[in-house]
Amino acid sequence: MHIVILAEFAVPSGGAEKVALESARGLAEAGHAVTYIQAVTGEADPLLEHPRLTRIDLGLADAWSRPAVAAALSGIWSSEAAHRLAGALAALPHRPDCIHLHQWTRSLSPSIFPVLFGTGVPVLLTLHDYFLACPNGVAYRFDTGEPCGLRPMSAACLVAPCDSRSRLHKMVRVARTAALRQAIGQSALHVVHVCDASRARMGGMLGRYALTHHRVDNPVRVAERGPAAPGEGDAIVYVGRLTREKGADLVAEAARAAGLPALFIGTGPLSDALRQRPGIELLGWQSPEAVQSILRRRARALAAPSRWYETGPLTVYEALAAGIPVVASDRSGAAEKVRDGETGFVVPPRAAELTEAFGALADSARAAAMGRAAHAAYWAEPMTLQAHARDLSRLYEQIVHNRSCAMQHSGVPDRTDSRIEVSDPLPAKL
Repeated sequence: MHIVILAEFAVPSGGAEKVALESARGLAEAGHAVTYIQAVTGEADPLLEHPRLTRIDLGLADAWSRPAVAAALSGIWSSEAAHRLAGALAALPHRPDCIHLHQWTRSLSPSIFPVLFGTGVPVLLTLHDYFLACPNGVAYRFDTGEPCGLRPMSAACLVAPCDSRSRLHKMVRVARTAALRQAIGQSALHVVHVCDASRARMGGMLGRYALTHHRVDNPVRVAERGPAAPGEGDAIVYVGRLTREKGADLVAEAARAAGLPALFIGTGPLSDALRQRPGIELLGWQSPEAVQSILRRRARALAAPSRWYETGPLTVYEALAAGIPVVASDRSGAAEKVRDGETGFVVPPRAAELTEAFGALADSARAAAMGRAAHAAYWAEPMTLQAHARDLSRLYEQIVHNRSCAMQHSGVPDRTDSRIEVSDPLPAKL
C-alpha cells in the first residue's frame, strides 16, 4: 500500500508528531510505501531516513512564529496551506491508498479538509486532542481548573472564558471550529482513538459529523531491558510540562506529605513556584534516552495526575515498560493500562488520594513487587512500533476493502487519477 502521513512537523515537537514519525517509520519497515508530508519547513528526524519513505516539505510557517493577526487569520482558514497541500498530493507519482492526518492546528487550518476529501481516497485523523470538537482543544476550563462539561459550540461554550490565554484567543478558536465544521460537513472521515476513554468522551461530542471510529494504541519505542528496581528508587518522578492542568503542583504537595522527594523532568509555568518548595529537584527538559536512564535509576514511581482528560501520555507507557509503578489520574486515558493496586494506582487528581498512593509506595517491597508486575503486564502485550504498524496496516486494508466493496455495490467507479480539487480560499459561511 501507499500511505500518506500528514503532520505539521518532521521532528518530535510534541506527542502528535512523535506518533506520526514513528508510524511512518513502522509502516515503511512493514513494507509499505510511505510519503511523509510535513507542513512547517524545517529539519527532519532520522526516523524518516528509509528506502521506502519519501518526505515532502510544504514550506509553511508555524503560526506561533507569525504576527498575531496573521496567525489568527491563517489559523481560521489558510488558502496557502490548502493550495500547497493540493499541489503536493497532485504531484505524487502514485496515488495513495489512504491519507492519515495527525495534526492541523499550527499551520494547516481547516482549509486542508476539503483538499483531503477531494482526493477520493480514505482520510484518517488520529485524535491526539479534542480540537475536532472543542475550541480550546483540551475539553478543560482554565478559568475554573476543571474539565469542561459544556456542549462544544453551544451558547454556554461560546461565552465561557475557558481559554488558557484570553477571551480574544477563545474567539479566534471558536471561529476556527466553525470553519472546521463547515469544511468537514458530512464527508466521510475515519477517526482513530488512542485510548478507550477518548472514544467514550469524544463520541458524544462529534455527533454532527459522519465519522467511523477506530481504536489503535500509540507506539512506544523502548527496548526490553528487564525490570528496573523501583524499590531502590529515591523519588516520585514527574515527566512533562510543569502546569497545573497536568497536576505538577499536586505531585509536589502529595510527595512531601508522604515523606518522599519529588523529581521533575520538564519546564513550564510552575517551575519557579516548585523550585521554592523543599524536597523538590528540577532537572529541566531531558532527551528521551536521559529520561529513561533517570527513571530506571531514581524512580520509585512515575506520577501522572492530570486534571484534564489527557488521551495517551507516552511517559506512562514508558514507565510501565521499564517496570516502574505508575500513579495515574483517573481522568487520563493512559490509566487504562495501569492495574490499580497491582502495577500502580489509579486515583482522582487530588492531593489526599495521591498522598495515600505515594505512602503505599514508600514500602520498598511493595514498590518492587509492583514494578515487577508492571514489567510483566506490559511485555505480555507490548505497545511496540511493530505492533502499532501491524494494527495500522490491518486498519488501512479494512478501510480500503470496505470502500471498494461499497463503491462496487453502488456502481460508482473508483477514481484512478490523482487530481486534487482545491477548496475556495474562504468558506462561504462561518
